[in-house]
Amino acid sequence: MRDHVIYESRLELSRLLFADFDPSVRAIVAQPFLLQTVLEGKVRRHIPDYLLFTGQVPMVVDVKPLQRLSKPEVAFTFDWTRRVVEARGWEYEVWSDPPAAELENIRFLAGYRREWLFNPEILEALRDADLDGLLLEQAMGCLPEHPEPQVRAAIHHLLWTQVFVTDLDRPLGLSHVLRRAA
Repeated sequence: MRDHVIYESRLELSRLLFADFDPSVRAIVAQPFLLQTVLEGKVRRHIPDYLLFTGQVPMVVDVKPLQRLSKPEVAFTFDWTRRVVEARGWEYEVWSDPPAAELENIRFLAGYRREWLFNPEILEALRDADLDGLLLEQAMGCLPEHPEPQVRAAIHHLLWTQVFVTDLDRPLGLSHVLRRAA
């Protein structure tokens, strides 16, 4: 994606980073629509945080900190929102605090998202190289004819674009094993 998407909290920004990292997400709309209904004799209104378009069905996303999900008014709103959204055949997600290491890794890799910043020759050589199963440290030295910092940055870009994948459940380091994405 290339457009800016609004967010109102750091938690919403985190959800956007995860959506931007997800190759199945093709578009994101912030505060996409107003839902309004009458429940228990009262008019209820709710604007979801995001609408994600994937190759499948749209996904409506509400973002809320974990400690607020148990509040009765929040649970009530999300319950009727889920019923309305799923009745349309769409998916609904309530997104809360992500695992800290995964968030930090995705936040770090997001700094390498812009392909135009990288040497195309290095990117092509890395795409063609047999890096599957190598440690990140080993992969960084696989193109000795190019400066190591440029190779390292290009590998981080290829992790962002998921040409290569690695375990993001722990802090990213030189001992991470690279795998070619399926």
